[in-house]
Amino acid sequence: MVAALLPGALYLAALLFLCGMAWRVWTWASTPEPFRIPTTTGQQASLPAIRASRVESPSTRVGAAGRLLIEALLFRSLFRHTKPGPRASGAENCPDPVFLERKAIWVGAMAFHWSLLVIVLRHLRLFVEPVPRVAAVLSAMDGFFEVGSPVWYVTDVVVVAALCYLLLRRLRDPLLRYLTLPADYLALGVLLAVTLTGVVVRYFARTDLVAVRQFTLSVAAFAPVTLRAPGAWLVVHVLSASLLLAVLPFSKMVHAAGIWLSPTRNQPNDSRRRRHVNPWNAPAPIHTYEEWEDEFREKLRLAGLPIDREGPE
Repeated sequence: MVAALLPGALYLAALLFLCGMAWRVWTWASTPEPFRIPTTTGQQASLPAIRASRVESPSTRVGAAGRLLIEALLFRSLFRHTKPGPRASGAENCPDPVFLERKAIWVGAMAFHWSLLVIVLRHLRLFVEPVPRVAAVLSAMDGFFEVGSPVWYVTDVVVVAALCYLLLRRLRDPLLRYLTLPADYLALGVLLAVTLTGVVVRYFARTDLVAVRQFTLSVAAFAPVTLRAPGAWLVVHVLSASLLLAVLPFSKMVHAAGIWLSPTRNQPNDSRRRRHVNPWNAPAPIHTYEEWEDEFREKLRLAGLPIDREGPE
């Protein structure tokens, strides 16, 4: 009975994912951007004698695209994450604040995102026939150490450790725990459910991988067949993955797509090189200072206020 519901759950999750992502992208793309509002963390291009920061504050589209790629692939802004630290001995009265670097959050985020990407690409072998070469190469590299039987993948261990660190970090820090919303815990909980059940299905539970691949290929071909005798762990894994796919467009995890349409990231900082005029200003009626002075001239005279331009007596 449960096996017959799995294709429907996957199709419903995929539909919610596609509709939600289309709605999100349409909302972002249709939002007007009349002015340049890029993040300016470096010297922008101005005079020839002043050296500009091409990475921090690019003034060309190519430079903005390069900064966006660095941010999306290497999390450059997260690499510079800091926190207030204790002052050195004898400097308690120093008015300057002290900040310490926090590279652990950057390492955890990089480990999680890149491991998750490798895991998703490895799963292509379940949905595509013949198996893509990229999936085969990644599987061979991921199981390079050939530990255990079946071989343990490095990314499986890394992604679980990274998720546990990100969760414990929120629970340990009182300030971060206060700022964390229930939706944040939901996202981490769903991700942990998907990864942990996937680990159990691969390494501990007895699973017919041939039957699973036949099922996934039939789902991808829109001709689903019933999965033969699915184990409880496999059912939970598929349902957890479906839930993750369904809630992704409506949670903070959608930043994977939103970063590419963020005006603070994808716009070049050329406000000094080119004048940006708000197109909405053209049809708006403008009441000049001269018109305002003509309107209140007598009242200004009675109040003894200076008048820039004398009108008719």
